[in-house]
Amino acid sequence: MYFAQNIKLLRKRRNRTQDELAHILGMKRSTLSGYENEVAEPSIQALMSFSKYFGVAVDTLIRINLESLSESQLSELERGNDIYLRGSKLRVLATTVDEDNEENIELVNEKAKAGYTSGFADPEFIQQLPTFQLPFLSPSRKYRTFQLSGDSMLPIPDKAWVTGEFMQDWNDIVTGEAYVVLTLDDGIIFKIIENLLEKEHKLTLFSLNPVYEPFDVNVNEIKEVWRFVNYISSEIPEPVLPEEELIRTVAHLKHDMDILKKTVLRKKR
Repeated sequence: MYFAQNIKLLRKRRNRTQDELAHILGMKRSTLSGYENEVAEPSIQALMSFSKYFGVAVDTLIRINLESLSESQLSELERGNDIYLRGSKLRVLATTVDEDNEENIELVNEKAKAGYTSGFADPEFIQQLPTFQLPFLSPSRKYRTFQLSGDSMLPIPDKAWVTGEFMQDWNDIVTGEAYVVLTLDDGIIFKIIENLLEKEHKLTLFSLNPVYEPFDVNVNEIKEVWRFVNYISSEIPEPVLPEEELIRTVAHLKHDMDILKKTVLRKKR
């Protein structure tokens, strides 16, 4: 584990003293010193704080010896080009298999979503999730199913089950397609994505429901991305009206509103 030497290296590259960095991260200088001297173990929250400040993934802080990297590699890392942040074949996914050693599809229901935000990388947590199989999906790929909440992705209804394919490399995210994204602050989100990782190190997330405004998520806040494959729901979506029928419906509504306005005006007189 390279955490101690890595945070010391990154701190010095930013010309920060222990006092300065401890103040920025909201911890005591003695606590930071303990981390750097390997006499104290950081909590998950502390790891997240260092990750967010330096713009380096927790996996990188722990598992990669940054002192072994070249100056150009370190510079790329500090500019946000972290293989763990953007996704790669090195990403480790906690998963389960059935009795035939086939990948399960784990179900993350509404109650499990809060725990998933912190337990997504914990094999013990993942093993507690219910599992199932969909025979029409590729056995060579990894899938997981998440239960939606809310109406931001109508006509896909509230409580629907959305299945996604695990994305190893986030550079493969296709703008305009739907994905399930796990973020540090907002947890599990199902949205249409605009991929701005290469130029701006962020994703812009859009809802199908126009009532909801799009918003940005920085790459440092993203933990997992799953490409939308299908959804299962007990509800039948509302029918999409043909254009002519939609025009007639709007015209009828306008007519009814005009009648209502005239009625109100007569009563005022």
